[in-house]
Amino acid sequence: MPVVKLSFSALLSESFSFFFANLRLFFHLVTNGMFTGFGIVQYDGDAIIGSTSPAQGPPPFLGDGRIAFAPVEDLLFGFSLVLLSLTLWVWWGRRGVQRTPLAGPPLWRRDSRD
Repeated sequence: MPVVKLSFSALLSESFSFFFANLRLFFHLVTNGMFTGFGIVQYDGDAIIGSTSPAQGPPPFLGDGRIAFAPVEDLLFGFSLVLLSLTLWVWWGRRGVQRTPLAGPPLWRRDSRD
């Protein structure tokens, strides 16, 4: 039987990440909903899963390939960008990429005597 290690810090970090993931999702839905609901951004039906944005009035809030007025693939694209940036952050952090911040001028501006 596998051993499961639980610690308070791991539980706390998971709850914080869960909170911020939901916070990001909330603001993503609000901003996408405003842009597409008010007609600032309109989508062509050939480019998305659902139908074309209507000429008069807002698109459907839910259904027809949309969630909170925004097309599903638009929401998935935004989620994939956030997921990619977090994955690269953790991957580079585990490899020790610049754990200590470098201070001073850029390398090409430094004096060669250093």
